[in-house]
Amino acid sequence: MDPKLHTFLTLCQTMNYRMAAERLHLSQPAVTKQIQALEQSLQTKLFTYDGHTLHKTENCLLLERYAISQQYQFEELQLAIADKKRLKLRIGATKTIGDYVLIDSIKEYLCDPSHEISLVVDNTKHLLQMLDENQLDFAVIEGTFSKTKYDSYLLRMEPFVGICAKNSPLSGKQVTIEDLLKETIIVREEGSGTRRIFEERLIAAGYELSDFNREISISSFVSIKALVGSGIGISFMYQSVISKENGIGTFAVDGITEPHPFHVVYTRNTSARNYAEQFLKFG
Repeated sequence: MDPKLHTFLTLCQTMNYRMAAERLHLSQPAVTKQIQALEQSLQTKLFTYDGHTLHKTENCLLLERYAISQQYQFEELQLAIADKKRLKLRIGATKTIGDYVLIDSIKEYLCDPSHEISLVVDNTKHLLQMLDENQLDFAVIEGTFSKTKYDSYLLRMEPFVGICAKNSPLSGKQVTIEDLLKETIIVREEGSGTRRIFEERLIAAGYELSDFNREISISSFVSIKALVGSGIGISFMYQSVISKENGIGTFAVDGITEPHPFHVVYTRNTSARNYAEQFLKFG
């Protein structure tokens, strides 16, 4: 890969000439010179300053997408020249998907002793950043992403359900939001995908979490399911999270319990989709 593009990508990641120089083990003037050389060859400005803050231009964003793709494909070229295959997949997944959806694919893929996997379970924002830094081959996410910046395909539409104790009067019912407001609502921590989806749909219907009788925030799916199963409160989760729970009942609410897409996301104009399809065919 062109060293100037590598320097450019590092600056895009750090948005600071000094930090980019430190990461690259170069002098700051050397980084500046390489960026200026790129700008001269492309006859465009890539970065601008607003006071002391560095900003990307529109053409910088175009070059960044191109350079990220080139970086990934250069590694593919190196493997092809060495007559090797990419046997260790670098996979990212949001929590629900990583903990409950991908396990069958992981087990089947690892049945081949030559296969290896590195799985990172994190939030959507960090996984997309890792894609940009060429630390992942692909990510399977429930969150939103730029469909102009990344290539993707729909893995599946996942049922999003209300959950309650098995013996609750709500179990198996179609109910309204008003029917639930007297309940204790148990949600994931702020920033989690499951909570964000529930809150967005709740607000769209004209309600807020504070409208419930009591709100409890817990980051653990295991703890939430245990509390719901014991009748402490209700929650909303993906079907895959509670599919093997005997003490959990489900209910439906118009506008809230609608299926949500799980997407496979990868760097544009690369062969990464082939690896994703090869891995996910086992699921």
